[in-house]
Amino acid sequence: MKLPNTSANPVSRRVFAVGALSAVSALALSACGGDTKTTSTATATAADLAAGGATTITMWVDAERSPALKDIAAKFKADTGIEVKLVIKDFAAVRDDFITQVPTGKGPDLIVGPHDWVGKFVQNGVIAPVELGDKSSAFSKTSIKAMTFNGSTYGVPYSVENIALLRNTALLPAAVTTFDEVIAAGKGVVDSGKAKYAFLVGLDPKQGDPYHLYPLQTSMGSAVFGVDADGGYDPKQLILGEPAGVEFAKKLVEWGDSGSKVLNSNITGDIAKEEFKNGKSPYFLTGPWNVPDLQKAGIKLAVDPLPTAGDKPAQPFVGVNGFFISAKSANALATTEFVTNYLTTEAAQDSMFTAGGRPPALTASFTKASSDPIVAAFGKIGDNGVPMPAIPEMDAVWNDWGATELALIKGKGDPATDWPKMAATIKSKIGA
Repeated sequence: MKLPNTSANPVSRRVFAVGALSAVSALALSACGGDTKTTSTATATAADLAAGGATTITMWVDAERSPALKDIAAKFKADTGIEVKLVIKDFAAVRDDFITQVPTGKGPDLIVGPHDWVGKFVQNGVIAPVELGDKSSAFSKTSIKAMTFNGSTYGVPYSVENIALLRNTALLPAAVTTFDEVIAAGKGVVDSGKAKYAFLVGLDPKQGDPYHLYPLQTSMGSAVFGVDADGGYDPKQLILGEPAGVEFAKKLVEWGDSGSKVLNSNITGDIAKEEFKNGKSPYFLTGPWNVPDLQKAGIKLAVDPLPTAGDKPAQPFVGVNGFFISAKSANALATTEFVTNYLTTEAAQDSMFTAGGRPPALTASFTKASSDPIVAAFGKIGDNGVPMPAIPEMDAVWNDWGATELALIKGKGDPATDWPKMAATIKSKIGA
């Protein structure tokens, strides 16, 4: 069984773009919501859009991203006369709401979300595939791959994100390579009385955090799924429970509450952020979303490569955020025009970066953003990452995986038996 390998074709997480539609007839077919692909080869004219009958298109978006979209929505209305209604939704519930409402015809025309929703969306028939035109070359190849599912591309990406190791340079001026070295350096700062924690990472009190700990796991040769001949994740190859995974499980006990306490089950994500912001640790394993607040607090940051716990590369999950078109949109022509010819612009992608701090998927926007060495460093780490699995079966993995990791961190259970048992439970759920 093969482990995912991104050394030749790194899969970060972003995808994207559509061209525009060339004919009203083609759009009318896609508006019916079947399996027809939306082609995008030319910009639709205002007359085409008027003929389509749309006066308003609706987008579901979370509160963080909504302000960044107002200017581009206003431009679209000025150019076409069509309003883009931004409906703020609870991010925790929006995916399931979208799946429930789209088939009834009550859902939005498009939605903002991460690429790992794609498999579930496709499984439920709620998003339309898009054919990318020449605009695909304007985005990173990794983002295209992340948004591709069963040979078709879904969604227009706007950002790519992954975690890295943040270091407070006032406490530690130099980077190290391995996790053992991170622990030793951090303990040295604690022993000197300058910090309280050698290392910080947030853990959910019920589910731990397999996402943040994954680079340590991959560096020990353990992954979740193997890949098929096309390089996509194969749900029939659940390799999580193999011997390398058991060795990682043993490390969780060693690092946890009953061991060195480098991983502290009482430290949530919010606590970790506050403690690092207050100078209580030289290290914080997190993503770019926390960087702005840390900088505002005056922390002098360096972004270090992810440390290795084994002899393999430390590969984080990489995720792409993007825009998805409803398979049942009654305004497919206008929606596709907005998504492919407005949300793919530098202005839109720059605005999304400014609002969220996540590196842009559009190459031109990323080039500008990466003049900041922190953005550049996150991007470099992401190039060596692996895409968050977008297959529907991944939904059945997180709970057992996280709960088992947390129990081991708390010193409960036996890695040699509990880790394989976890994998067997997951296999039974997904039919692997």
